[in-house]
Formats: sequence, structure tokens, C-alpha cells
Amino acid sequence: MLKQAINLPGVANARELGGYAVGDKRVKQGILLRSADLGRATPEAIERLHDVYHTQVVVDFRMGIEQEKRPDPQVAGATNRRLSIIEMEDFPVPEGIDPSKLALFNDPTANRMQLFEITYEYGMVGPELYVNFLTRERGKQGFAAFFRELLELSEGRAILWHCTDGKDRTGCAAMLLLSALGASRRMALDDFLLTNDYNARAVEAAMRQFAAYPMPKEKLEALRVMVGGVAESYMAHTIDVLEERYGSVEGYLRDELGVGTRELNLLRNKFLV
Repeated sequence: MLKQAINLPGVANARELGGYAVGDKRVKQGILLRSADLGRATPEAIERLHDVYHTQVVVDFRMGIEQEKRPDPQVAGATNRRLSIIEMEDFPVPEGIDPSKLALFNDPTANRMQLFEITYEYGMVGPELYVNFLTRERGKQGFAAFFRELLELSEGRAILWHCTDGKDRTGCAAMLLLSALGASRRMALDDFLLTNDYNARAVEAAMRQFAAYPMPKEKLEALRVMVGGVAESYMAHTIDVLEERYGSVEGYLRDELGVGTRELNLLRNKFLV
């Protein structure tokens, strides 16, 4: 079994933060769950979220169009919270772009390489991706609401957060939460990188399809992110930006999300043992 895995049949990249060592304490197990979207969750997975984890809230970080296309199933006794972090209109669109290029994103028959070239050309994937998630107004509102859900979580109940692949928007939330709990930068990055283990088969299969298109390292890295992997440099850059602008990730939590000393102490008392 992969490190940190939770047994949710049909759900990709399903794992938890429980068990990580933070100073002389550990993150409580079975409480802080992260995954890809729940659209293919089996009835057994939905039952486990209720019977085993006693899930209180399911947080969906996907775009509105993603949420409408494949809504989250209902877990008995749990609340579904839609907290979109970014929408298509939030991405910068260069002046003079051919509208037909953007229309390709809604075309299920569009060539994958063509779609990648557009996303790369217009900066929709790259080192600034997570910085945009965390610093644009929609993202700040979404992550602030996520922390309110964490603070309101009842004893013995779990929270599950996800996006589409459970790696980018979900990964930013996990990085912020681990940082809030006092985890090291290295631990936050290692948790982020686990996606490459969970999605290894699908990512490598996709990368083989693009083997005929030689490209520089930075572009190859962006391609890997687009097909289901993650790049350490993207998250490391994001943490660097937060440290530069706010002094630390905790500074960002305080100044932009309203998670100050009092809230950090509450989170640590709630989730560390």
C-alpha cells in the first residue's frame, strides 16, 4: 500500500495527513483526508466515508463547470461544500488571442498536444500556477472558508477535500494545513510529491504519448503537471513567494486568510496528538 493511503475504492490519489510527525507530536489519523474527485467512488467508498471516517464535510475545490459536470455524491451525514479556487475567467488571456483556441477546451475531441501548447503558451500551467491559486481573491476566499471548516470540525469527525486530480488545488490546501500545524517545509513538499507515486502509471502512460515531441526541461515539467503529475519546483516556488511577501506561510495565513495565532493554536490542539 502506498504511503498515507486510505481505502476509498474508485477514488484516485486518496490519502490522509494522519501520522505525520510534527515536533514531538503527530497528526491525528483518520481525520484529514485528501483525494481526487469522487465521481468514480464506489458505493463501498461512500459507505466508508460515513462508517469508518464519520465524515462531516466534503470540500470541493473544483471549478463550477467541473462541479456541474460531475457533482460530488452525497455521503450520509456530511455536508458538501463547493469552494472554487479558480475559474477559467481568472486565467490571464493575452490580448488578441484567437477565440477558437479557447473554445478547444470545451471540445472533447480536441488534440491533447494542441491543448497543452495553448495552456503552456498562455501561462495556464507553470511555476506561477499555485501562486495564482493562493493570491487571487477567489482563491483566498476559498482557502479561508476551508480553514473555517477545519476549525468547526467536530471531535471524531473527518473532513475530505479534493479537486479533480487531487494534486494542485488540493495540494495547496494540504501545504497550507501542514504549515499551520507546524510541519517543516520538507514535509509539506514530500506530501505534495506523493501524487507522483499515486498517479505514476497514468502519468507515465500519458508521457509516452508525447515522446515524439522533444521539448525543453521546463516545458516537459509543465506537461507532466498537466497529465496528472506534480513538480516540486512549482510548490517550492510558491512557498518562496509566500515567504518573500508575508515573511512565512504563517504570515500568509494570518494576513490573507485570517488564521492567526489563536486559530493556529486551536488547529494544533484539534489535530495533533
